[in-house]
Amino acid sequence: MTTTTSTQSSGAADAPRSGIGVVDAAPKQLFLDGRWQDAAGGRTLPVDDPATGRELCQVADASPEDGRRALDAAVAAQESWAATAPRARSEILRRAYELIIERKEDLALLMTLEMGKPLAEARGEVGYAAEFFRWFSEEAVRIDGGMSRTPDGANRVLVMRQPVGPCMLITPWNFPLAMGTRKIGPAVAAGCTMVLKPAPQTPLSSLALAAIMTEAGLPPGVLNVVTTTDAAGVVEPLLRSGDVRKLSFTGSTQVGRILLSQCADTVVRTSMELGGNAPFLVFADADLDKAVDGAMIAKMRNMGEACTAANRFFVHRSVADAFATRLAERMGALTVGPGTQDGTDVGPLIDAAGRDKAADLVQDAVRRGAKAVLGGEAPDGAGYFYPPTVLTDVHPDSALMSTEIFGPVAAILTFDDEDEAVRAANDTEWGLVGYLFTENLDRALRVGEKLETGMVGVNTGLVSNPAAPFGGIKQSGLGREGGRVGIEEFLEYKYLAIPTGQG
Repeated sequence: MTTTTSTQSSGAADAPRSGIGVVDAAPKQLFLDGRWQDAAGGRTLPVDDPATGRELCQVADASPEDGRRALDAAVAAQESWAATAPRARSEILRRAYELIIERKEDLALLMTLEMGKPLAEARGEVGYAAEFFRWFSEEAVRIDGGMSRTPDGANRVLVMRQPVGPCMLITPWNFPLAMGTRKIGPAVAAGCTMVLKPAPQTPLSSLALAAIMTEAGLPPGVLNVVTTTDAAGVVEPLLRSGDVRKLSFTGSTQVGRILLSQCADTVVRTSMELGGNAPFLVFADADLDKAVDGAMIAKMRNMGEACTAANRFFVHRSVADAFATRLAERMGALTVGPGTQDGTDVGPLIDAAGRDKAADLVQDAVRRGAKAVLGGEAPDGAGYFYPPTVLTDVHPDSALMSTEIFGPVAAILTFDDEDEAVRAANDTEWGLVGYLFTENLDRALRVGEKLETGMVGVNTGLVSNPAAPFGGIKQSGLGREGGRVGIEEFLEYKYLAIPTGQG
């Protein structure tokens, strides 16, 4: 199998290759020990286009035995990969970055076909994904330690950093390329080998990424990719085996709890980027133009299918009507359609279950008294589309207040004072990200400090950046990805005590 290739410029204005050509060229087998291989028994799983509900292709469906083969390859490659010079690891990541940028159009189209997001957003994700490789290519050569003397002078303390060892990486379907590079990048930079299990809905982006890594010079066994419909059967034995020393998972809090329990017996080091229930606070002194612009990004990025998506809009009563009207006008002007279609702003949700979940949450809110000032009804026809929806007069007991919507639904509630807004924002088990809009610097700092989240957007609806530490608190996760601390999750400290002959 070979990766998708293109002889075209990567400019967004260029026409991408046909969907059929890109899907046909994409790898569809398991990637084990540097070779493309069929799953045991030749099992395959379907990959569907959420814009039509029709099958795009079949890819290998790994068994637990295939998962074990992947981990065996990672374990066998660990020692030699850890000994590889940091500069060599850095240059592999840099070459992979350049290949991703070169093939932006094909990778974006492939992602749109399997996931549904509009091509413009897919192109943006490809660029974002590539930046993790560029960032961690620079971090690979900056892994440091230190030397000091103990207070009594009897020993020198030599501190070094070493790779944690073979890693299990599990990525979600909503950002299939970027979540792969955000995990692979620091693991490669640190000297760790990997088994990557992408979501079964979106395996093609991960398989294309594995091919690019190989072309960039990654040695066999360092990265292994298993696509499967049997996540529990494949992953649990590996986590309990004692050979996996690190798990990095992005997904739901419910699944994260299960994985944490499976890691406990062998004390596997974990990073967990779990669910979100982001509050979006608009104060009376906010610039409403900025607030609506921020809301469009925080709510409508990726059709709302993002853990960072604004879920609960708390707006000061004095500006609530104006904010709701402006937001509904902006969201109502968006074009819903297949992601491959010119002019599409909002693509389909990932599958029927995702669309039905959004519809059920809206219906529950309306039954409790909410008003749908925009949208609120799923359209008939093919594909898993749900329209941009704005709800006002939302009752605090509505199910969508305590459920991650993962759809283009903005639920607006009002508040009268700052303390009330903060209490409502923090009234959730999650704590990934929050957003606040105010022109008062003191309030911005004060409320930002009080919000129980790992990240806060102040007068902005976008917090994700490869140079920043991404992650949450409470039941939104453990650890951080990206930024200078991202590589720390894949490194262990070791200290050597060396007698000085004194003291």
